[in-house]
Amino acid sequence: MRFIKKLCVVLLYCLTVQVASAESYADKVVFPTEPIMNGDQRWRIGYFEGGEYIDYQKILVETVKGLMNAGWIDKVEIPAQEGEQTALFWHWLQNGVSSDYIEFVEDAHYSAKWNETLRGQVVKQLTNRLNQTGDIDLMIAMGTSAGKALSNDNHSTSTMVLSATDPLAAGIIKSVDDSGYDHIHATVDPNRHERQVRVFHDLVNFKKLGIAYEDSENGRSYAALDVIEKLSVQRGFKVIGCHTQSDISDIAKAEISTAKCFRKLAPQVDAIYVTAQGGVNPNSIGKLVKITNEYRIPTFSQSGSEEVRKGFLLSLSQAGFRYVGEFHASTFAKVFNGASPNQLTQFFEEPPRMAVNLKTAEVVGFNPPLLLLGAADEVYRDIPEE
Repeated sequence: MRFIKKLCVVLLYCLTVQVASAESYADKVVFPTEPIMNGDQRWRIGYFEGGEYIDYQKILVETVKGLMNAGWIDKVEIPAQEGEQTALFWHWLQNGVSSDYIEFVEDAHYSAKWNETLRGQVVKQLTNRLNQTGDIDLMIAMGTSAGKALSNDNHSTSTMVLSATDPLAAGIIKSVDDSGYDHIHATVDPNRHERQVRVFHDLVNFKKLGIAYEDSENGRSYAALDVIEKLSVQRGFKVIGCHTQSDISDIAKAEISTAKCFRKLAPQVDAIYVTAQGGVNPNSIGKLVKITNEYRIPTFSQSGSEEVRKGFLLSLSQAGFRYVGEFHASTFAKVFNGASPNQLTQFFEEPPRMAVNLKTAEVVGFNPPLLLLGAADEVYRDIPEE
């Protein structure tokens, strides 16, 4: 009974934090979202990512769907996407969609392929294009690496930073209220990781939490390490870390380093918080699930419910990224209607819904209370075979 009451408090906390926070942030000026042309032309959109990552693909797809629902793009069925790529999807957008208002510029898809040398070259090339050619009206900077590269005064093109794990901690933006640049906007959920770890701790009551992450500025930001360490002091649990390789072009090496860390952490901890990084991807999740299930270690995916479907125990459901995609589409629409990116709220908080894998729960010995199942809008009953 005490556990059920505690869980009720946790879920109520998630709901009330969302409502209170949402009321604290709003656009500085009200702008319409109706589709309009850029004079007698379409609005031209470009894209830059640090490298392939499954969340980038899903968020880009859902943002396009959001633009369809808002009338900026004619509605059409989007085909299932392969792997983690966005390049093929971008290419499909050239002929697969029709719009009187928006153009996804064919040669304006850039990826640094998780290569630092290439990243510098791409950023230089892209910055020169933004300043000299002027054929892009809005840039999508997907992820922390791309956001850090374009959030500066080296150009003045409206830039939307999407899917940055923590743009505040990464230094992409000055604050939730102010990006620090008129032309920069970064979607931010300042309480997301704290909510996740609070819920995980209340459900599992771990004493030792394992975290595998790259020991770099970006890696610590992805893992929300500062937030978790502060919460560990408040709640009295210990954080045990293991260093991986993440933002590298050799994905196989990143996967090996992450699996090695999971094997190192599993005998030492009561639970593992699975952070977003190169070594956690559709190709590797099955192996990581086998390791944690072998040691009966509960897991919580930072990334979301897709990883729960593949076998991790818990996450906060993201409803297929639909809600954040709609938020991005609305933000784009307001910019096209005359808003400066920094006039618009950067605050977005995902709905407080749960995702749980019941087969993994059975394997690790976690008995989900009925209240948890009632709060879950995504319940998975098996672990896919590799």
